[in-house]
Amino acid sequence: MTFQLDLPGDLQERLRFEAERRGEPAEAVALRVLDAHLPPRPDARRAAAIAMLDRWREEDTAANEADSRQAEDFFHGLDAARTSNRPLFPPELEGISW
Repeated sequence: MTFQLDLPGDLQERLRFEAERRGEPAEAVALRVLDAHLPPRPDARRAAAIAMLDRWREEDTAANEADSRQAEDFFHGLDAARTSNRPLFPPELEGISW
């Protein structure tokens, strides 16, 4: 696609300076700047959002497993510290009474 822009003098000078600094044509520098600052296509944004949600789900699953192990260790520790032989938190009642 061909696109013609009338740039203000200051912006045109900045573009020319950056192109010379990089040793590239001004068109290539302008394309790079536009590509870096324009939002991605909706399909790409959707894919990025789905990937982020998948990562969050995996992190939540790992955190829930760790929390479950900590809770189990906590309740077993309470039972082990009791002087009574009757456990407060028997494994067969997990999810029912505690």
